[in-house]
Amino acid sequence: MEIKKATFIVSNSDYRKCPDTKLPEYAFIGRSNVGKSSLINMLTRNKSLAKTSVKPGKTQLINHFLINDQWYLVDLPGYGYARTSKNSRQLFQKMITDYILHRETLINVFVLIDSRIPPQKIDLDFINFLGTNGIPLNIIFTKTDKPKQRELTQNVNTFLSTLSETWESLPQHFLTSSVTSFGRDNLLSHIDHINHSLANQ
Repeated sequence: MEIKKATFIVSNSDYRKCPDTKLPEYAFIGRSNVGKSSLINMLTRNKSLAKTSVKPGKTQLINHFLINDQWYLVDLPGYGYARTSKNSRQLFQKMITDYILHRETLINVFVLIDSRIPPQKIDLDFINFLGTNGIPLNIIFTKTDKPKQRELTQNVNTFLSTLSETWESLPQHFLTSSVTSFGRDNLLSHIDHINHSLANQ
């Protein structure tokens, strides 16, 4: 798949106000500062599509981007950002949870994991939440250009090994770099494959 057109459609805080459409949606989410906006811009080859910031917590709404007039890329707020009030964190959590559990056109959730660090409980808990609720998901390891190859391999394997303690079969995972565009083709091919499967149902 090649993304020829990526258009911002709407931002909101309520899944019921999301676009009234039958088009499939693919949501991207991760812990704050995991590199989500940079990944979205890399996938679409549009450096200004998703707002990036050195400060975590930039994304605070559900953002819909229409891709090739065929499917939606959904940029969700990051979870686990501590520098907001408890009330704000609860609102973000409800916004995210309501969208994931009730949005009928949501096809897949891509959970972004920072490849530079050991497994974080908050990431494991969120993936387990998706699994418990039967939400289709994939794991995307970001910033793979940063650590040395040995460290990268160790971090990825440790994360997957830890996750396997609660999963019989692990979700498919991807390695990516927003700097080098590594993993872009594999990820878009995966989405394209799902879209074709849906069209043939």
